[in-house]
Amino acid sequence: MKYVRWVAASCPDAVVDELMDAGYPYLVSSILAARGVGTVEDAALFLSREHRLSYSPFLMKDMDKAVERINRAIANGEKIAVFGDYDVDGITSTVLLVDYLRGRGAQVTKYIPRRVEDGYGLGKEPMRLLRERDQVDLIITVDCGITGIEEAAYAKELGVDLIITDHHECKEHLPDAVAVVDPHRSDCPYPFKSLAGVGVALKLALALGGHDREDALFARYCTLAAIGTVADVMQMCDENRTIVYRGLQSIRSTDFLGLRALLKETGLWDKEINSTQIGFVLAPRINAAGRMGEAELAADLLLTDDPAKAEELARELCALNRERQVVEQEIFAQAVEQIDTLPEDQRSALVLSSEAWHQGVVGIVASRLAEKYSCPSFMIHLSEDMGKCSCRSYGGFNLFTALESCADLLEGFGGHELAAGFTIKKENIPAFRRRINQRVRAYCNGETPVSSLDVDVPLRRPELVTLEEVEALALLEPYGAGNERPVFCLLGARLESLQSVGQNKHLKLRLSKGRHSFDAIYFSATRESCGLAVGDRIDAAFHLQVNEFRGNRSVQLQILDLRPSVLPSQKERENLALCEALVEGGAVTPQEAARLLPGREQFVRLWQSLLQMSDNGQIAELRLPALRRLAAGLGGAEPFLRTELGLEIFAERNLICLHQEKERLEITIHRGEKVVLEESRYMRRLLDILGIERKEGQHSGYH
Repeated sequence: MKYVRWVAASCPDAVVDELMDAGYPYLVSSILAARGVGTVEDAALFLSREHRLSYSPFLMKDMDKAVERINRAIANGEKIAVFGDYDVDGITSTVLLVDYLRGRGAQVTKYIPRRVEDGYGLGKEPMRLLRERDQVDLIITVDCGITGIEEAAYAKELGVDLIITDHHECKEHLPDAVAVVDPHRSDCPYPFKSLAGVGVALKLALALGGHDREDALFARYCTLAAIGTVADVMQMCDENRTIVYRGLQSIRSTDFLGLRALLKETGLWDKEINSTQIGFVLAPRINAAGRMGEAELAADLLLTDDPAKAEELARELCALNRERQVVEQEIFAQAVEQIDTLPEDQRSALVLSSEAWHQGVVGIVASRLAEKYSCPSFMIHLSEDMGKCSCRSYGGFNLFTALESCADLLEGFGGHELAAGFTIKKENIPAFRRRINQRVRAYCNGETPVSSLDVDVPLRRPELVTLEEVEALALLEPYGAGNERPVFCLLGARLESLQSVGQNKHLKLRLSKGRHSFDAIYFSATRESCGLAVGDRIDAAFHLQVNEFRGNRSVQLQILDLRPSVLPSQKERENLALCEALVEGGAVTPQEAARLLPGREQFVRLWQSLLQMSDNGQIAELRLPALRRLAAGLGGAEPFLRTELGLEIFAERNLICLHQEKERLEITIHRGEKVVLEESRYMRRLLDILGIERKEGQHSGYH
């Protein structure tokens, strides 16, 4: 079981039926209902996908100043540098603006910082080189610069004009530049604040091109903008939805030869491409260049107009990604070793550091750790007395605000609420670790975060999950933050088969529910980690997808998590109801009392099982799976029924503190004197119903 808690959304049947009556497919209707769409009119609005962007780029503060200065530079033959960032958003932003300016005949060069040597954002040394070596008159930043107060002042000293375009959070003071274009400016009236850096760069290109060329320019650049927007995990609504929708439509007809070559190298050229493939196939390869110190390679690939060069660079990029994966696995394993040594009060936020870690890869490891441990994660690459950190959020914790509160411990920081970075002196790391853990605990109201999986729809009608229904889920595309790929679950299914595939790295499964069966794939899972066996009653959480094999198309479940089922079988339901009837004082027949009455040996075994399952006297597990595990060691007749009653008797006699909810079971084991279990009111009632005389000392519990 990967996630401690599954959180299912409310999915009103009446809304689902209304949407289906209006012609929407069952699965689409279920997802819409789960996401708060309550009427047919709201459904039409939710699913609408525009072909044009909604807002004029000139609604952005300083856009007019940026356009005037860039047009003047082009007209006067001044040298322009586009200063980008080394992630996917920054690379696509750089390529977009460089391509546009070249098309205008501008003298333009690009500069993408090297992650290790230059660090994030504007740097004084790169600006000096651009001015002295390349004779640059104007620097335009994309996806960076909004916190570059000192760098903007240095640009003035160099005699270089500076235009900043960015989408990251702003601090109290803005850099002193010719123009600062960022929708997050407090005085910016632009209606949509969640554009990626490449979205802002796109808006700048559209503003430069003028209203008459807006459609043509959007058609050319929508695919670059879509890749950067998906990769930077921006909110998938409003203009971002339009950008990604148009980009996906246009991706195979793109004018950028390098992107075509990358699609072919990754095997996507002849496949239907969606946002998931951008996020998990294309973006990691473009990102790998920046992570491994070769961001220029990715930019050169996207800008080249030489087909042979495009193929060569695409192969190099994929090789870099494979190298990145090896390094990532090594760092992840080392990070887990560090976490295992941390005290409990340092696990609300994971602050880890090492001199051995590759600075370009720690960010993606931070993402994996945040997901695995359900808390914000901070990975610090140390070099002598300084550290550079990449951090990732979890559970809505705002990283940028948190870093602002720790500014006195940091040398500098930037980013946004979900992902950020900072520099820190090595001596300040312990103080930062204490403070950030305190902030996360306060955010969580003192509770320990647990891993949770948000489930949209528990499938109650598996017979309706057809190939046509799964294909219709494309209506919900594009997926992204705020419109995540739908998660379904099947409760109380039977595990029919289990087979290791892919050199034992993955599992192929077959599940059944009633008369309906489904094939499934569980990536990066083994029989041991799965902990289940054929014949088990299980719950499965998954994405639905279409599997293509040798020309055949079929429904496949892409498993996200498996667990012993929290849905009782019919017999378990009857047993729980019978136990509840006894505890609540309801009617119980002699035959039922005989089934309920535990034997002395069963009490002993139940107590021993509780001790074995407990961690320092505490048990907190899924209720039904825990009851089944306890019952498995009980022996004798009616083990499940008598386990449930045995816990109630132990609790009534103060041997344990018992808290049972629909899905969770929490037990605290008490240490104390020997008690007489026969004196339990539940035991007395059973014996009375059966006409059995009670004997002093019978059914004693020892602890």
